[in-house]
Amino acid sequence: MTHAPHLTRRHLLGLAGSAAAAAAFSRLALGADNPHAQHAHPVAASSADFALDAQRWALPTPQKIKLAVNLNAVCLAPVTVANTQGIFRQHNLDVEFVNFGNSTEVLLESLATNKADAAIGMALRWLKALEQGFDVKLTAGTHGGCLRLITQESGPQTFEALKGQTIGVTDMASPDKNFFSLLLKRHGVDPVRDVSWRTYPIDLLGTALEKGEIQAASGSDPIMYRLGNQPGMRELSTNLAEEYANLSCCVVGVSGTLARKQKPVAAAITHSILQAHVWASQHPEVVAQQFLKIALNTTAEEVNAILNQHTHAHYSVGNAFTREIAVYAKDLKTVEVLRASTDPLKFAESIHADVFS
Repeated sequence: MTHAPHLTRRHLLGLAGSAAAAAAFSRLALGADNPHAQHAHPVAASSADFALDAQRWALPTPQKIKLAVNLNAVCLAPVTVANTQGIFRQHNLDVEFVNFGNSTEVLLESLATNKADAAIGMALRWLKALEQGFDVKLTAGTHGGCLRLITQESGPQTFEALKGQTIGVTDMASPDKNFFSLLLKRHGVDPVRDVSWRTYPIDLLGTALEKGEIQAASGSDPIMYRLGNQPGMRELSTNLAEEYANLSCCVVGVSGTLARKQKPVAAAITHSILQAHVWASQHPEVVAQQFLKIALNTTAEEVNAILNQHTHAHYSVGNAFTREIAVYAKDLKTVEVLRASTDPLKFAESIHADVFS
């Protein structure tokens, strides 16, 4: 498996947060002749005075917070540097990590009931739950990447070829199932009626693919990165494909109470996390080494390679972030995940807190 080079994008990361970076990123699209190549992301901001190096978002006095997170997720590895590099401390935040693993419902309930102050997770996992009324507000998008769809080299080569086939997933509400349902729909394949979905533990997806029980497997890193690099396997697509190349996949959420009553704290949490992601995009090898202290069954080389394929220099806040969520909401309606009556833009605005305004 080959990927488009990332050197040019990494040279631009030092400009993150500036108007120059926004212009440069929006003009740059690596591997334009490959529909599955990785793309550079524009840096989005809510206003001209928003900058990742600004001190105005630091709190005047220390504040203890609980941050709910899946600490084993490679795409969240940059959050670890917010602690080890002192980014949280610079914002006067004393952070306690609460590791909820993959239990999104428990994580969101902890936010809604004020057992945690903030959390980081995948938009496509959270949006259905937020439509159902959890008192959680989204404040920013942190990066793109981390979902992959893998087939055998002798198997389907396009989304159209997946019609009538079976796709393996880890669960029926997973963000990767939701995302690749969106792409199937865009390519004329009804993800509800034209394909079958079958659940497996993530470490058995490769075996099921080899046995022909499924014709494609979707999931998240690092397992899917590893599977795509095995002999005989190929990456059919990622969540950096087509229009989604310029959207965040992971988001910062805060409790509704925090957003309403302690907006400066919500801003400090969000700003520090965004700052950590951009720092990680400039120093992936350092993040990889630090991540090994808490990660299971991976290596520094693998984490470094994965981080370089994600787009941790991309972030979105304010109106730009609301528009990104509205795109997901609109498309999730077409694949029958969100209610047909949901207005995408109004829904995005209702679950967003612009903590930097």
